[in-house]
Amino acid sequence: MLVLLMIFNLFSATVKADYVPYSADWSDQAIIPIGENRANIYNLDAATLEEMKMAGYRHAMNYPVTVTGLLIPYKPLLNFFNSGSQNPIKKLMLEMGKSYAGFNTEQQLYEWLGLNKFNPDTATGIYKIPLPNGKRDQFYVGAGIVHTANGDGLTFSCFACHSANLFGTTVMGLTNKRVRANKFFHMARKIVPYIPNNLFKISTGATNGEVLMFDRTKKNLVSVGATVPQVLGLDTSLPQVALSLARRNEDDYASKSAFYERFPRRNQLDTFVSDSKPLPWWNLKYKTRWLADGSIVEGNPILTNILWNELGRGADLKELEKWMSENRKTIDELTVAAFATEAPKWTDFFPVQSIRIERAKKGEVIFNSRCQKCHGEYEKGWNDPNANQMDPLHLVATTRVLYHEQTPTKDTGTDKQRLLGIKAFAESLNKLSISKWMKTTVVAQSGYVPPPLVGIWARYPYLHNNSIPNLCALLTKPENRPKRFIQGPANNPDTDYDKDCVGYPVGKKIPKDWLKDSEATFVVNKNGLSNLGHSSSFIGANGEELLTPEDKNNLIEFLKTL
Repeated sequence: MLVLLMIFNLFSATVKADYVPYSADWSDQAIIPIGENRANIYNLDAATLEEMKMAGYRHAMNYPVTVTGLLIPYKPLLNFFNSGSQNPIKKLMLEMGKSYAGFNTEQQLYEWLGLNKFNPDTATGIYKIPLPNGKRDQFYVGAGIVHTANGDGLTFSCFACHSANLFGTTVMGLTNKRVRANKFFHMARKIVPYIPNNLFKISTGATNGEVLMFDRTKKNLVSVGATVPQVLGLDTSLPQVALSLARRNEDDYASKSAFYERFPRRNQLDTFVSDSKPLPWWNLKYKTRWLADGSIVEGNPILTNILWNELGRGADLKELEKWMSENRKTIDELTVAAFATEAPKWTDFFPVQSIRIERAKKGEVIFNSRCQKCHGEYEKGWNDPNANQMDPLHLVATTRVLYHEQTPTKDTGTDKQRLLGIKAFAESLNKLSISKWMKTTVVAQSGYVPPPLVGIWARYPYLHNNSIPNLCALLTKPENRPKRFIQGPANNPDTDYDKDCVGYPVGKKIPKDWLKDSEATFVVNKNGLSNLGHSSSFIGANGEELLTPEDKNNLIEFLKTL
């Protein structure tokens, strides 16, 4: 048996060694010629591109990192849900978890987490979602199974945060406005480590291997530092990475430390707020730096995302680096999928006749004079020499995006707490051997990236901290912007979305069933939740309006077409 195992390992190593990773310029000197993009990041032929993209989407759904730090033993979880109210673990968790929403079934867990359903088999184009297990099952997008020697483990994947429901359709790459992933980690950190292994085994019928998986998860959770976002829809990855590093040794691989797990080093993000939102995938193709502030100045963003995820899941970084080096094909497939992701179009959800083309053309002129310098230029079908022969769909289409050669950052007076949050852990992250192996560098920036505006109509609420509910509010004097709004679900396009202002309804337009959702209620001017800034293009130095109401309406009409 030992000889057979050695032969198998040798064969596996040979197979992995045969794969030659693709390459791209991930350096801080990378340039994208204006008018081009990296949707086909590795310059693949069409068939290979499609094959790798679909494989990457399946990885993004199931989560491929087999050495991930946190796994929920799957069959015991189902036994837990199916057990009666007298189950000792269920009683314990219900008692300890009173401050969290309850869930008693697998489906309720996924819905509480904010995961979304798979689109029907009839879905086409960018809405056709490959099934990660080759069949329809009970899983929602973003929940997947990792097969291990100790049994199947449930985990939550890239698409937990990077896919969202838009009027009944799940859109891959769109920021999830209702996800509770950070809150789930926080809940698990406070409850799971205190459940004895024997009690877990008796209460869930777990096998010895599943008990080992549970014990490993408990030990890794102790090295995780987690905080709950101030508002549903925001993300607390920065403090989760920083506070998790503070629970480890300060050596090259941030090795585990029983001492620091019990007495973490002090970090500013213990109390300092730096919440922000996950970004849409389809903008990656236009950029050379990553995150809302461009603070990741070099390196493949997929590797960075995996590292940050696993620091926040308590993984062993030597094991993680080994997994990365042995699974370059998987990483390449994820990279291809993320960069090839396309944005949803307004006309996918609303009739093309709902766009007033003559107004949009006037809005284009305003955009080019006031917004283009930062956000790029968008060539439209209606400017084509053959426009008089085009149907309305082709008239409103964007034919080319001309963005910057290198991703810029700009200080427009928006909330600066993200800058201070990055400073709180960038040095610790950069000095890790795995960061150097990945060639990833984090440098705090004084402003934020003025992103490409492709799909901007679906990316509400606006700014990095979700502080502006719609485009009407964005074009308003900062002091007059809504001080309170609710980030409700995007189920009904007639009630849950303001088509004129493009984004959340505010004031009396807020659906009544949203009013009790305190978790999704955004109140500005709390720490890190300022809605100031980003106004100099349409508000003068003396506070005067530079755009008439008609100008604003025309500009918004143009933005709908991007």
